[in-house]
Amino acid sequence: MLHFVATPIGNLGDLSPRAIEVFKAAELIACEDTRRTWQLLSAFNIPRKEMVSYRQGNEESTGDRIIRAVQAGREVAVCSDGGYPGISDPGYRLIRQAAQLDIPFDIIPGASAVNVALLMSGLPTSSFTFKGFPPRKPGALRRFFEEEKDLPHTLICFESPFRVTHSLQAALETMGDREAAVCIELTKLHERVSRGFLSELIPQFDGKTVKGEVAIVIAGNNEKFQRPATDCATE
Repeated sequence: MLHFVATPIGNLGDLSPRAIEVFKAAELIACEDTRRTWQLLSAFNIPRKEMVSYRQGNEESTGDRIIRAVQAGREVAVCSDGGYPGISDPGYRLIRQAAQLDIPFDIIPGASAVNVALLMSGLPTSSFTFKGFPPRKPGALRRFFEEEKDLPHTLICFESPFRVTHSLQAALETMGDREAAVCIELTKLHERVSRGFLSELIPQFDGKTVKGEVAIVIAGNNEKFQRPATDCATE
């Protein structure tokens, strides 16, 4: 059996009892960083297992090894460094391959930075779009947000701590001044959530050093969460 296991995004207490049992039963664990996953297993007194690095750059070759192990009757657990494997982390290709080959697999639920950020933002939760990491180049970054300009869904994306201001500024220029939230180090000791209009958030992060993992949440196209263009201040 092939198991895709969600792991804590910060607080180790978020590892579910079901995930612990899957890790205990696994004969092979495929993970991004074997050292980091070993630390997680050690925290729950899970005996050391055969482990293989499954990360961006070796997904195809390691994925084939994982498939062969499952076909040979082994119990295999797949995880990322945090959250769900396959959600902005390696895993999708393997899930797709297993589905195409009719190999049985399951998903072991757990923490997700997407859902936590959405709820912590205080923005509408009835429908939302998650778009992973924005592109770095200015033109592509603008198009990334322009695609969402007229849509009603709350937008969630991840971002590098070094590019928070770039994304906020691009969003303001393309989508207008909307309510948003910048979520940093969710579930961790130094968790921080800044809420406000995009024009208010930009000065809070411009020129500042941001440490940790970041999720940005932006309101959809709804006048309840927008400032009129005449009121928009970009400085």
